Amino acid sequence: MKVLCDREKLREGLAIVNNVVPARSPKPILENVRVIVNDSSLQLIGTDLEVSVRYSIDDVKVGDPGVTVIPARVALDFIRDLTSETVTIDTNDNVCTITGGADSCELVTMDADEYPVTPTFEDKDTLTLQGGTFTRLVGQTAFAAAREAGRYAMHGVLITVQDDNLQMVATDGRRLALSSTPVQDVPADIPPAIVPTKGLQMFCRVIEDPLSNIKIKFGTNQIGMKTKHAEIFARLIDGDYPRYSEVIPTECKNSVEANTQMIERKLRLVANVTGDEARAVRLQITPGQMEFFGHSVGRGEAHAMMEIDYKGEGSDIAFNPDYVLDGMKNAERETVRLEFNDKTSPGKFSLGENYIYIVMPITVDV
Repeated sequence: MKVLCDREKLREGLAIVNNVVPARSPKPILENVRVIVNDSSLQLIGTDLEVSVRYSIDDVKVGDPGVTVIPARVALDFIRDLTSETVTIDTNDNVCTITGGADSCELVTMDADEYPVTPTFEDKDTLTLQGGTFTRLVGQTAFAAAREAGRYAMHGVLITVQDDNLQMVATDGRRLALSSTPVQDVPADIPPAIVPTKGLQMFCRVIEDPLSNIKIKFGTNQIGMKTKHAEIFARLIDGDYPRYSEVIPTECKNSVEANTQMIERKLRLVANVTGDEARAVRLQITPGQMEFFGHSVGRGEAHAMMEIDYKGEGSDIAFNPDYVLDGMKNAERETVRLEFNDKTSPGKFSLGENYIYIVMPITVDV
């Protein structure tokens, strides 16, 4: 195998593939990248058996097509530090030589037949979506997915396509983020899919142009996405997702509308004095204003105030400020709406036209 390619394009491709290649694995073959050279392109393949990446580089000069498997991180580190504009990859027996200008290195290869089989994206029955829209939905939801052991189904984002709408939902049991967008030309019978957050993050990394379209393929046990240069496959999480609709309030007697940036600022201000554990900020709401209270035994207490539009009776409710701020970072509006019934009921934050965020309240000593 012999091929000449642009060094920066090769570095970018290896960097993307290395996001899924494990640094250490019980299966040493997984610590490598598979390099495939055909008549017109160079493909880089990496996998951890949960998420797989196939990245293609065009505009290469092929001397001899072929396949090799080389250490992923060593190859990336070497190519990153080269100063030449082009790189030559040449294999001979069990050695792969990478040359850039006067610099070169020889890497020991592994048997390509031992490398796991990686799927190839099929264009049939795919969903087309603008890349920036997909990235936005992931950003608005994936942060709320569970990280603790024992909540396996919650470790992913539930994606459903229904009534010409693509919806993403994530929850860890204490908060829930839901965002959706209209879609067109929807294939029939798309099953719900619980996608691991790592897979969704990889999807977003390979979207180069937010205005370009991507293709999504839903399968029975995996989901695939295709962009101009990359194909990503993620194994779906098997399990029953929580009945999230049951915790979303349908009618609320208290409604607060306030400036998004001001709420963020006041929350951070008061949260500074709360402890590292059991963090809580209490909101005391009366017509026209909302007061923020925070305290901890070892640090002290703080309070802040802001003007609001309020419908309801005087009330109070407390939240973990970090949870609320996580949602506010992705708000699409200058003004957000908080709705709730009482201090023990979920708080519903409307952060965009099709974006809601539910946060469970915390009981605090007044």
